Amino acid sequence: MNNKRYIALAIAGAALTVGNNAHAQDEECGDVSIARMNWASAEVIAEIDNLILSEGYGCSTELVAGDTMPTFTSMNEKGTPDLAPELWVNAVRAPLDAAVAEGEMIIAAEILEEGGVEGWWIPKYVADANPDIKTVADALARPDLFPAPEDDSRGAVHNCPSGWNCQISTDSVFRANDAEGKGFELVDTGSAAGLDGSIAKAYEREEGWLGYYWAPTAILGRYEMVKLDMGPHDKEEWDTCTSVLDCEDPKPNGWAKSEVFSVVTDEFAEKAGVAMDYIGTRQWKNQTVNELLSWMSDNQATGEEAAIYFLENNEDVWGKWVDADVAEKVKAAL
Repeated sequence: MNNKRYIALAIAGAALTVGNNAHAQDEECGDVSIARMNWASAEVIAEIDNLILSEGYGCSTELVAGDTMPTFTSMNEKGTPDLAPELWVNAVRAPLDAAVAEGEMIIAAEILEEGGVEGWWIPKYVADANPDIKTVADALARPDLFPAPEDDSRGAVHNCPSGWNCQISTDSVFRANDAEGKGFELVDTGSAAGLDGSIAKAYEREEGWLGYYWAPTAILGRYEMVKLDMGPHDKEEWDTCTSVLDCEDPKPNGWAKSEVFSVVTDEFAEKAGVAMDYIGTRQWKNQTVNELLSWMSDNQATGEEAAIYFLENNEDVWGKWVDADVAEKVKAAL
């Protein structure tokens, strides 16, 4: 089922309810449980939804702790929570498609406009100074631009944190492109903090850096990075080799775009009224999220504080998600 149909289903469900009783907005919305996932971008959009649905649409909202698989399973089997604002659907594609086909769940807005993005990145100042470097092959031809921490005669590719699946796939891509033979070594960053620290150190010194990262994240809101062209994604190769530990003969491969949608139960779509228009409309760019997460990290802010900051400073973004009267109610409540 394609994205347009997902959104069409969401809007159709909302329109049916609105047509039946357009003026009973608060009563239609009623009680709404919102999954607040345990990563920063999902936490913030859950808090934004909490404020807009409660203050703008009169819903009685409740935030509940969540994670991808437990939240999806609960929504699918128990019909609760009502809303998962940021569900990375690649992980649950088959059962989610089945639930949509059976009319139990609805996929609404693609909350991350560009989707979740993974791959190898370089600092923008390196890309600007070397406009010919656009692909992984281009970067691997210039080990001199990306010196290894312990031996600047060799280049470095910084790996994903230990224990993460992307550590395996980065190693596979490194070997598939014969990076060692081209003068590079694969650097174990040890942890997310170690990976972030390597980027921060390179920026402070305006040095070259090459390695794995993903978006949306706070670090890409703080340091402007450019994603290299990884080439096409071969799913069969990925499943059978790229993501398999110590695969003997990996082939060059790129990360797939992770589709990230808001998902609601059918019951919520029926009761939410015009609030469903909001759920079916809102979408933001990764750079917007990156910058918000960077502010959140710099200020050691909670998800709720970040949501308020966003609503106070980014009406040009969220004002397009709601009608003017709803926007005024939200602003009055801040």
